[in-house]
Amino acid sequence: MEIAEHIDVLQHEGHLLAAAATCAGLDADVPTCPRWQVRDVVGHLGGVHRWATTHVREGLAAVADGGQPALETPPDDGLVDWFVEGHGALIATLRAAPADIDAWTFLPSSSPLAFWARRQAHETAIHRADAESALGRAAAYDARFALDGLDELIAGFWGRKTKGLVAEPARSLLVAPTDAESRWHIAILPDGRAITSTPPFPRPDCTVAATASELYLLMWNRLAENVGVVTGDEAVLRLWRERARIEWR
Repeated sequence: MEIAEHIDVLQHEGHLLAAAATCAGLDADVPTCPRWQVRDVVGHLGGVHRWATTHVREGLAAVADGGQPALETPPDDGLVDWFVEGHGALIATLRAAPADIDAWTFLPSSSPLAFWARRQAHETAIHRADAESALGRAAAYDARFALDGLDELIAGFWGRKTKGLVAEPARSLLVAPTDAESRWHIAILPDGRAITSTPPFPRPDCTVAATASELYLLMWNRLAENVGVVTGDEAVLRLWRERARIEWR
């Protein structure tokens, strides 16, 4: 996807989130994030948007290590408006930013601007699912965007040398969208992961096949139950659902 497309999605998803938060109420529990209420979703994302805006606007002059500073959110009666203000500022900053900005990033990308537009589009889209879960609704996404998000999550986040999702002995999972040819083979190793997205793929211990939109939510742990068709050893998918947790970055 192009930078402008990610910004368009970011704008759309933020509007949907604000509408869902207003409709559900800030006190509503968030089933997809059991310890959160809607105010936590709105406050968290409002802070993330301001943090991202700082990096895009100030480049490497922003927080040196990319750390997100503590941010005091307003009282409930101004929280959604505060979110909308920060969301709008991020969109305006991304649209106005030069293509060659030199800013801190934490995932591979063709450019820092492309990174920030993509990351904030998916950050907002996933938290829109959280806000809508408070209304008893399951979010749905365009297949192309969902595929892009699966790639960011699997190859980007879990392609890094981070801990958490490991297995001894090694296990493997194939993520297979039914509405696209894209595939991701995830080898969960004792000391990390090995991600393959081009065939031929090693034989997986488990395969999960569903639409890209369903897999996007499933792999981000936004679904209470499995979707689609799971073949092979379901314990591998349970391992993902138990241990594949992304912190704020």
